[in-house]
Amino acid sequence: MDNNTKAAKSGDFALQISDLAVKRGGRIALEVEALIVQKSEVLAVVGPNGAGKSTLLLALARLLKPERGEIWFNGQPASAESALHYRRRIGLVMQDPLLFDMSVYENVASGLKFRGVPKNEIPPRIEKWLAQLGISHLAGRRASELSGGEGQRVSLARALVLDPELLLLDEPFSALDSPTRARLIDDLGRILPENGVTTIFITHDLAEASKLGDRLAILLDGKLMQTGTPDELDSLPLDPKVATFLGI
Repeated sequence: MDNNTKAAKSGDFALQISDLAVKRGGRIALEVEALIVQKSEVLAVVGPNGAGKSTLLLALARLLKPERGEIWFNGQPASAESALHYRRRIGLVMQDPLLFDMSVYENVASGLKFRGVPKNEIPPRIEKWLAQLGISHLAGRRASELSGGEGQRVSLARALVLDPELLLLDEPFSALDSPTRARLIDDLGRILPENGVTTIFITHDLAEASKLGDRLAILLDGKLMQTGTPDELDSLPLDPKVATFLGI
């Protein structure tokens, strides 16, 4: 057992993946030989459409069962507990907000109520995240009356209010116009480090990935090709395909 594996099993890392393969449609759609995510790190997984990004996210959410390999989560195998209990430890935000037809406040409260959080703890937690995401003034507004950017902020608040050990973001900005997207990325760039939220952020946009991610993971043709900071990747791409994707 190497030192990285020992460290992951002692809980020093938030996430460790080894020899992972995931099938979709009868073929291998994703292969990850090794990947470690530090606690409180924001890892941006970037690649073109069809590269396997969403497959990775669905496997991490335990919505797809790997063909082989291991996923260790905060010191234990992800498979060591039920899928329901595991999913209660993570937050998932998709491209579309998928909000309930109720007020913003009730949407953000829904997960806390479902998990049986004491009633007296619910208001301050909701107020904190509405304020952090700049949507306190929308608390009484119905979800159907929100703009796309407002809806995505509510979706993020609904995930973050649960204090997830891992936040999974699947192309959360792709449906937004450029100014709205830029403001939300700026806000998340402040919120995630301030609150120490370990995050996997899926995107096809290199600029978004470089702005929000502490490190980037490059996925091409269903394989994890390289990880590193934007500067590391630009200065030393390890494969011609990576260099081409980065525009080098």
